[in-house]
Amino acid sequence: MQVPKLNFDNTFDFQIKQDKDTFFIYDLVRKSWLVLTPEEWVRQHWLHYFRFVKKKNLSSLILEQKLELNGTTKRIDLLITEKTKPKILIECKAPNVPLKQIHFEQIARYNSLLGAEQIIISNGLHHIFAEYTENGYKFRKEME
Repeated sequence: MQVPKLNFDNTFDFQIKQDKDTFFIYDLVRKSWLVLTPEEWVRQHWLHYFRFVKKKNLSSLILEQKLELNGTTKRIDLLITEKTKPKILIECKAPNVPLKQIHFEQIARYNSLLGAEQIIISNGLHHIFAEYTENGYKFRKEME
């Protein structure tokens, strides 16, 4: 399987295996093999970035947590916590999905329930960073 090179300064040592025509990637947090979809490829880069570059404990990385939003169940892609407090919420899209206003609105709705200090929208090639302030979201060129 050809996976695209993503826009991260670091390279990560992913465990990937193939079973017939399906590729799987090992998830360090969930301790299981997951189907290697384009979105999962992006999510795993962020997971490895926070685990190995930012040195976060596995327990501070929360993947696909359910949220109840307007009577429907949603799932967040990745939440970074600090002392159990939501710190950074990340919404991952496949590399071929252009990042749009609707993606920002989606993560902002999720964050209205979580209250993370920062949000990131990423398709692995482009990343949008925003910090939540009392005056709303302030966009940044990079993560603090």
